[in-house]
Amino acid sequence: MSQAGFQRITWKRIRGGLLFALGWLLSPLCWWNDLIFNLPVAYGFGYVLSKLSPDWFLGGTIAGYWLSNLVGILLMQVGAIEVFQNQDRNLKKDLLWGVVSSTAFTVLAIALIQFQILEIPTSLLEGSFDLASLLPRVKGE
Repeated sequence: MSQAGFQRITWKRIRGGLLFALGWLLSPLCWWNDLIFNLPVAYGFGYVLSKLSPDWFLGGTIAGYWLSNLVGILLMQVGAIEVFQNQDRNLKKDLLWGVVSSTAFTVLAIALIQFQILEIPTSLLEGSFDLASLLPRVKGE
């Protein structure tokens, strides 16, 4: 292997490792990242949307959180492929897998909240918004 080829492969692996690390920090797989990374990103996204309409803050924050997790999963996938594989990636397949896995994680989190396995601190909710009013009720409640 030539010196230029070796340097190209080395740079590709370093770049892939950095992408993977950044993705891991944004992904739902990193349990401590929310306070430092995801929630500020989500809050900022909700804040920007609230400038268009004040009612969009909470929905924008939830969408921003979901998007930050989605970007994290996609960055992890791209980084891992760059480090471990010598083939081109299928961006559509990577995007589809990222959307599906992030959506599954979101649905799981909502289910854990709905079945009262996880609780949302009420101090995080502003005004008269009630998350329970958005979630379907389980029979017998």
